[in-house]
Amino acid sequence: MPVLDREPTRDSGGGDGLPKLPLPTLKDTLDMYLSCMKHLLTEEQFNKTQHVVKQFGAPGGVGELLQSKLMERRENKANWVYEYWMNDMYLNNRLALPVNSSPVMVFPQQHFRAPIDSLRFAAHMISGVLEYKTLLDSRSLPVDYARGQLAGTPLCMEQYYRLFTSYRLPGTERDTLVAQESSVMPEPEHIIVACKNQFFVLDVEINFRRLNERDLLTQLDKITRMADSEEEHLPPIGLLTSDGRTEWAQARSELMRESTNRDALDMIERCMCLVCLDDPSGPELSDTTRAMLMLHGGGVAKNGGNRWYDKPMQFVVGADGCCGVVCEHSAFEGIVLVQCTEYLLKYMIGSPSKLVRAASVSELPAPRRLRWKCSPEIHKLLASSADKLQRQVKNLDMNVYKFCDYGKEFIKKHKMSPDAYIQVAVQLAFYRCHSRPVSTYESASIRRFKQGRVDNIRSATPEALTFVKAMTDGKLRTSDTEKMEMLRDAITAQTKYTILSITGMAIDNHLLGLRELAHELKMEKPEIFQDEAFLISNQFILSTSQVPTTVEMFCCYGPVVPNGYGACYNPQSDHIIFSVSSFLDSPQTCSAEFVKCLVQGLMDIGDLCNKCNSSSNTTQKKQGQTLETHTQTETNWQSKTPQRPADKTESQQSLPKFVLKTPDQTKVEAQTQTSSKAETHALKNGSKS
Repeated sequence: MPVLDREPTRDSGGGDGLPKLPLPTLKDTLDMYLSCMKHLLTEEQFNKTQHVVKQFGAPGGVGELLQSKLMERRENKANWVYEYWMNDMYLNNRLALPVNSSPVMVFPQQHFRAPIDSLRFAAHMISGVLEYKTLLDSRSLPVDYARGQLAGTPLCMEQYYRLFTSYRLPGTERDTLVAQESSVMPEPEHIIVACKNQFFVLDVEINFRRLNERDLLTQLDKITRMADSEEEHLPPIGLLTSDGRTEWAQARSELMRESTNRDALDMIERCMCLVCLDDPSGPELSDTTRAMLMLHGGGVAKNGGNRWYDKPMQFVVGADGCCGVVCEHSAFEGIVLVQCTEYLLKYMIGSPSKLVRAASVSELPAPRRLRWKCSPEIHKLLASSADKLQRQVKNLDMNVYKFCDYGKEFIKKHKMSPDAYIQVAVQLAFYRCHSRPVSTYESASIRRFKQGRVDNIRSATPEALTFVKAMTDGKLRTSDTEKMEMLRDAITAQTKYTILSITGMAIDNHLLGLRELAHELKMEKPEIFQDEAFLISNQFILSTSQVPTTVEMFCCYGPVVPNGYGACYNPQSDHIIFSVSSFLDSPQTCSAEFVKCLVQGLMDIGDLCNKCNSSSNTTQKKQGQTLETHTQTETNWQSKTPQRPADKTESQQSLPKFVLKTPDQTKVEAQTQTSSKAETHALKNGSKS
């Protein structure tokens, strides 16, 4: 039997009254591991893996020993996998944060008529941040509750309280997620404003009075004037945070030799968040371009140094209207980023800018510029960091695409889960591009448990492979009815695995725990974790996440392996936004080609649904209204021109600053970082998560 808590109590959502994460049985996990991997391996590979897994799970063997130790760990820890997962997913990772780790939210193009307009936007947004921070500090944020399966279960809220109080400290071997401890007499809070690669301290409270929007605008205006002073310009130290984590840790140690630098680092590390006032980046600001600029800042020649990637929240306000949020991912998942960002944008829509009379300029002390003392070694490290960031900029292959032929309402009308449907379409797209299935990651929220973060939904199911083969192999001569049956089987399999994941019964966290415990016990690494199949299973060539929003914006992130794709999607009622990323230096990937196959797949699956639905309706000719309605729907999406990318300039010009989709959906949650209306209806997550 799996180890789980039977009768959880309810609490405020912080985690104390929530059940502990269950521990699946060893047999269930090993059986499921073989089932997930069989169709991704050659016969020879699978036979070897089957033997290795059987040995590992044998009575009295290594697997049983490790399982018993994991059971003990579960008794003694709030969450048996949390520390292992955090280190493996984030803190041990040595790759640079931009593109590789930090997801971003991209706002609609803003149309600022004058420089002061972008500062007004920033001041208004900071006011929203301060309002949200007040909710967090007073623990007044409404608790999220699960939707769909096991609806009504309170969810762990811990991640929200790290939004403005944590910092990812670089280490030479492992980073540390530092959380600020609350004190009886907290210091006045401040924000760091980055402008022209310089950093300024913006106190949001002066003489025990919180700055209002007028004050904030006054201070931001002062900062831009100070940043324009050429003789005061200091090196773009923020570039160091864009480097690999070990390199940044070494550079930080070098900076710490000087007391001036120690003071500057302390102010940045203790700030609530960053506000990055970016210079214009160029004439073409398509959705794809804005996504890339948000991910890496455009490199050293643009705004790449106008960042501090270790802070969880960086609000970017470009003078050219390129705006969004850059998120350091170790502190929280996508749902938290979306919820916070949607609160801010709805605040800005619903709360008109309050630029009323306030303190005069003379009453507000000037913001303080952070100073740096740079040794020759630091200048050398800066040049190296700039060069590596520029390589990242040149290597990113991004494609943001708005599929307008139908959205989630069409899918729901055919009684299918939108998330599962889109995941099957992603499998079809990859198979069309590469003629093989690969390990796929879709993050699923496990916040119904104490300190719950995510587990993995393995979307490359055997059922999905059967369907995509039928859709791509003309020799099989599969009928439409059979294809439809295969599609429903694939969606059912996807939904079942989603439910396993959100209820803590999937395989990835369990296998990670067994592996890490063996390492902790200084055992020789068990053969199952050295086997080629285990390496293949963790090479996530497809890294996917559903990040639905109720405000007009979209999420994107980079691939997690050199020859992989990042595929983030935002399903709306009548369209779906896809953000597909890959690396140009991989001869195996091409984002434009993947999007082309994705569109073709969505059209083909939609066509299949309509055909099968039409044929089932031929026996209901008397119900003319039903048939007529269906036909109109079919004609509507089929008659549109083959899809156009989201980055057409003309479509942007008509886009309002922000569009609210469903104002009553402020309290969304998600069971999947993925979501699906059917069995899991998890509204939200992304999360990448």
